[in-house]
Amino acid sequence: MVAVIFHEVAHGYAALKLGDTTAKDMGRLTLNPIPHIDPIGTVAIPLILILLKSPFLFGYARPVPVNFMRLKNPKKGMILVSAAGPATNFLVAIIAAVLIRVILILHPISDISAKVPFPESIIITIVTILFYTLMLSVVLGLFNLTPIPPLDGGRIAVGLLPNEAAIKYSRIEPFGIFIVLGLLFLTPLSKVFYIVIISIAYLLLGGETFGLFIGG
Repeated sequence: MVAVIFHEVAHGYAALKLGDTTAKDMGRLTLNPIPHIDPIGTVAIPLILILLKSPFLFGYARPVPVNFMRLKNPKKGMILVSAAGPATNFLVAIIAAVLIRVILILHPISDISAKVPFPESIIITIVTILFYTLMLSVVLGLFNLTPIPPLDGGRIAVGLLPNEAAIKYSRIEPFGIFIVLGLLFLTPLSKVFYIVIISIAYLLLGGETFGLFIGG
C-alpha cells in the first residue's frame, strides 16, 4: 500500500506543481487507498496468482490521471511527472532503511525470526514491516523505470526522444506491459532485476542488518 499509493500520489502532485490539476480535481491526491484500488489490478490479478500458487505476484493500482498537454512544458513535464513516482519509491526505501537502522541500534536483535516476548516481538514486527516496505518500494521503483511505455521509464524515454521518434515509440504503449512481462519471464532480465534489488537493499541496510532478514 505504501509503495504503490505514494508512487501514484507523487505523479499527481508533480503534475499539479507543473500546471495540471486533473488528479486534484478528481480527488486522487490522497493517501486513502480506496480511490487508488483497481478491481482487476489490485484485487483480481494478485488473488488469482495467490490461488494458483504462483512463484511471483503482480498487480497495480489505478493510475493517477495526468493531462500532459496541460503542463507548462508538456515534454519536460512528462519526464518530471513520470520520474516522480520511482523517485518517491526510492525515497520511501531510504526512509525505511534509516528507521530500521535506528530501531536496531536502540533495540538490538540477533535473530529476526526468533519467538520472543513482548515488547521485543513488537520491535521485530515493526522492522519486518519496514523491511518489506523497503523491498517493495525498490521493486516498484526499478520496475517502473523499465524504458517501455506505459511504464514511467517509457514515458521518460518518450520525453527525451526527438518528436518524430517519440511519436513512433509511444505507439507501443498498448502492448508495453506485455512486452515487459515477456522480457521478465523469457529473458535473463528478471535475474538482473533481482541482483540489482538485492544490491540496493544491501547498500541501504548494510551487510549485517540485511543478513537478519534473509537468514545470514
